Amino acid sequence: MLTRKRIALNRIISPSQGLEGFVKFSAGLGLSQIELRNDLPGKSNIGDIIDGLSPTEALRISRGEGVRFITINALQKFNLPAKRSACLGELEQLLDLAAAIECPALVLCPNNDKGDTRSPKQKYLDTVEALQEYGPLFVKYGIAAYVEALGFGISSLASLPAIVRAIKASGYGCYRVLLDTFHHYIGPDDEHIFGMDGLGASYELLYTGLVHISGVEDDIPVEKYLDSNRVLVGPGDKMHNKELIQRLDALGYLGTFSYEPFGPAVQKLSPDQLSAALKASFEYLGVK
Repeated sequence: MLTRKRIALNRIISPSQGLEGFVKFSAGLGLSQIELRNDLPGKSNIGDIIDGLSPTEALRISRGEGVRFITINALQKFNLPAKRSACLGELEQLLDLAAAIECPALVLCPNNDKGDTRSPKQKYLDTVEALQEYGPLFVKYGIAAYVEALGFGISSLASLPAIVRAIKASGYGCYRVLLDTFHHYIGPDDEHIFGMDGLGASYELLYTGLVHISGVEDDIPVEKYLDSNRVLVGPGDKMHNKELIQRLDALGYLGTFSYEPFGPAVQKLSPDQLSAALKASFEYLGVK
């Protein structure tokens, strides 16, 4: 059964809310998990991830409401060799902050640039190499890394089974997959990767660390789907989120489903409007 204990909110859902307000907003919905970001508008420094608060103050706020920080999104272009040195420096800063606020995981996003001329094989090898280089840092801090597939055609890492292969090849146990339903729908994988009742699956579900959910209701071709089309999951969703969520649950996924809608139609809602919209989404998905 899907309960609110397994539901999280990503701060991108309401980027104008301050951290303290967002924590209280989440708690008011009966939720106990939120995802932080390092790319909210006007917030480009590491300290901005917690709105310039000290880690001690951020923890005081979260603990006071019974809410946990479950990820920081994200280390971008993690598998691009030209960015490797910069990524290593940023990664240490993110890990320092994550440790200080008791956040158990960071998200790693692949290069997603039409100017990326590497071959598919080279992109995969560079992904494995990056995971091998970052692995010792994650182990040192005792923090997990959730590797996300981006389904866009220009993405350097779009397939969930490919991530699992790269994780295995890296030799490190600190990595898990971030399964995003939007990117899964628009990407190269289909439902067959989950097999028949889990049998014959090319994607090993046990590697899933987190699931991001969002819906698309616009009547446009799939190849036109963008982050700006992502809204809350409801009856008008064209990506069949409800069915996929139920399937993942039935196959044994016991982790968190985190709302990550980028669409301005959601982001511009007032807290009261967003609360009502989320409650309607919970009801549609059968969240108790």
